[in-house]
Amino acid sequence: MSLLSAGDRIGEALVVDRLLGEGAFAEAYRVDHAYLGRQAMKLFKQVTSAEETHALLGEARLLSTLGHPHIIRIFDAGTVRTARGLRGYFTMEYVPGGTLHRFVTGHTPALPTALATAVTAQIAAGLAVAHDQDPPILHRDLTMDNILVGYDGAGLRIRISDFGLVRHADPFTGLASAQGTYAFMAPEVLRDMGYSCASDVWSVGVIAYLMLTGRLPFDDGGEFAPLRLARFRRPLLPPSSYNETVDAALDGIVMATLQVDPWRRTAKAGDLATALRLREEQPAGPAVWPAPSAHAEELLRQAQALSRTPGKLLIAADLLEEAVSLSPRLRERHLDTLLLWRRGVLM
Repeated sequence: MSLLSAGDRIGEALVVDRLLGEGAFAEAYRVDHAYLGRQAMKLFKQVTSAEETHALLGEARLLSTLGHPHIIRIFDAGTVRTARGLRGYFTMEYVPGGTLHRFVTGHTPALPTALATAVTAQIAAGLAVAHDQDPPILHRDLTMDNILVGYDGAGLRIRISDFGLVRHADPFTGLASAQGTYAFMAPEVLRDMGYSCASDVWSVGVIAYLMLTGRLPFDDGGEFAPLRLARFRRPLLPPSSYNETVDAALDGIVMATLQVDPWRRTAKAGDLATALRLREEQPAGPAVWPAPSAHAEELLRQAQALSRTPGKLLIAADLLEEAVSLSPRLRERHLDTLLLWRRGVLM
C-alpha cells in the first residue's frame, strides 16, 4: 500500500494526483501545484526529517541550479505526515514520457541505433556537468529507471534524475563509497574498491549496450547474476554481434565504456560525450513497429480531443507524450504534432 493517496494535500499548494511507481528508496507521485501546475514528487520511504532530506538532496540541488537541459530540475523539498509517520519528499519537473525503461520496452527487440545513440549522447552530456564539478559529483545509481524521456519544441530531451545517492568524490582519491543497482554497477564497485567517474561511465555503457542489443553486457544468455564477478572474465561481444545496424565506430565507443579495468575505460562522461559528437551518425534502417496498445491508443484519443479545447493544449501534449513513449509506431506518426504542441502551435 502506498504512503499517500489521490487527493491528499501536502502543505497549502500541493495535491496528490496519482502514484507513478516506486523503487527501493522512494515512491513517485504526480502532483498538482496550486500555482506552478503539474509536478512530480519523490517520497522517501525511510527519511523522516527535514534535516535528513536536506542532506540527501545537497548535490541534487546544486546540479539543479545549473539549469542543464539533461538534468532534472528540483523545485522544493520538505516533510509530510503519512499513514506510516513523517517522511521526507522533494518535487521536480514532471516528464510525462516516463522512464527510459518504459520507453525501451515499447521497441522490440531494441531501439533503432540512431535513437539509442542520441539517448546515450544526452545522458553523457548531462552527466558531464556533474563530473566537471570540482571535486566531481558522482551519480552512483544510473539505471534505466532514473533516466526520463521527454520532448520539447526541439525534439527528444533526456533528463537524468535521482541524484539522491550522489556524494562529492574525495578530492584526493577521486573515489566515493559504493551504492547503486547491481546490474548497472562497475566491477570495481562490486568488489568494494570505490567509485569514480569511470564507474558512472560504466553504468552509461550498460544502458547503451542494453538499448542497442536488448540484453545486458556480460550476460551469457542464462540467468543473469549481477553479483557473480566471474562473468567479467568472459570476453564481451560488441553490440554489432547482436545488432547489425551498429557501426564499427559506435561499437568502439560502447566497448570503451565497458572495459573491466577502470584505468582502461573512458574516464569521464565528458570524454564519452565528445566521442559521440565526433562520430558520424549512421542512418537507421527501415523499421516495422508492433501495433500500439489499447492504452496508448486511448491516450492518443484523449490528447486529440483535449487539443480542440481552448486552454488545454499543454495537457493534451502531456497525454500525447505518454502515448508516443509507449508506442514507437505512434511516435513515428505523431512526433511532429507533439513538437508543434510543445511550441503552442495547433495545426
